Amino acid sequence: MSIQAGKEAVRETSAAYAVDRESEKTPGRMTFEEFLAWGDEDTWAEWVDGEVVVLTPAGVKHQQIARFLGDLLGNFVLMRQLGEVIPAPFTIKLPAPQERGREPDIVFISRERLHRLKPTYFDGAPDLVVEITSPESFARDRGEKYVEYEAAGVKEYWLIDPDRQQAEFYRLGEEERYRLHTAGAGGVYHSEVIPGLRLKTAWLWQDPPPAGVEALREMGVI
Repeated sequence: MSIQAGKEAVRETSAAYAVDRESEKTPGRMTFEEFLAWGDEDTWAEWVDGEVVVLTPAGVKHQQIARFLGDLLGNFVLMRQLGEVIPAPFTIKLPAPQERGREPDIVFISRERLHRLKPTYFDGAPDLVVEITSPESFARDRGEKYVEYEAAGVKEYWLIDPDRQQAEFYRLGEEERYRLHTAGAGGVYHSEVIPGLRLKTAWLWQDPPPAGVEALREMGVI
């Protein structure tokens, strides 16, 4: 093969690869079942009104907080046999009439609702959803998802903002509307849906956050 022919082959291969990658990013309209089949365990995407929304990669601080909370909540729930804590990427299919397949950073599903946990998604509203904001997701997490989770009946919604070092904790009230609950004395938040869990918000802003087991020890759990 000549050098020129080789260059042409490389260009054709590169062009075909670019088309393939673009089709992966924007696969077009599909059903929820097609969305599940299209993605895999490494896919970071959501399903909104029949369209696929590919999520941008997370930053270091986002991942540090996600790892800490996943470790803390996961171990606490496991020790007390309260249910399941599942980190992203994992899809939740919000109940009708919403056509949404969201991928929160962390979800907690109580033992009483584990029957709705499917092999590749959760069918319904988790008891707790945690979203850690980024510049790209800030408006979506505070706007669209806030409204969706409230309407779906997610009992607690934690909104963690690493840039502002701000943690907001929302709980569904009797009128099925979110009400903001702040951390109490010492900057400690007491969860309602995970009985006995205490989260010191200062842990979130440490660089890096402590290990989950250290936080549990400080709480006096272990």
